[in-house]
Amino acid sequence: MGKRLTQIATRTGDDGTTGLGDNTRVPKDHLRVRAMGDVDELNSHIGVLLCEELPPDARELLVEIQHQLFNLGGELSIPGFELLKAEAVLALDEALAEYNATLPRLEEFILPAGNRAAAQAHVCRTVARRAERAVVALGAQDTVREAPRHYLNRLSDLMFVLARVFNRMNGGDDVYWKSERMARDAG
Repeated sequence: MGKRLTQIATRTGDDGTTGLGDNTRVPKDHLRVRAMGDVDELNSHIGVLLCEELPPDARELLVEIQHQLFNLGGELSIPGFELLKAEAVLALDEALAEYNATLPRLEEFILPAGNRAAAQAHVCRTVARRAERAVVALGAQDTVREAPRHYLNRLSDLMFVLARVFNRMNGGDDVYWKSERMARDAG
């Protein structure tokens, strides 16, 4: 692939519109642009997560996820185009099964906390949920394949599981919500 960007500051968006991959222009607050932006933000947060000390297998998985999110964003930018393949969703299902098998069963809700890697994974989880909601909203008004929605749904689940995995690095644990029920049961 040749160089695609020759100029970053084009000023073509000064009128409040942006160009899609099919060369159409839409308002910057269009549902398609919002979905693309949320996916881009998610990818950026995963980039921040990759700055942390992580197990090599998790690092490799997250890098692959970044590439797939770029595919997803590209697909959203070109209405009717397919870039995100079903195999990408299957890969998340497999990773979920693999990492979930290493964790104890949840007994209570956990807080989005712990070490920095786990906390950042929780940020990624919440941004993935927002991106999923944006894709659902777009799908209510325009044709969107199922794969992007499925991918974001699985990814948010995976980020929750990875947060639990990351909290267990170096002997840590989940940070549990102090509910009234837990307090009663402990007393």
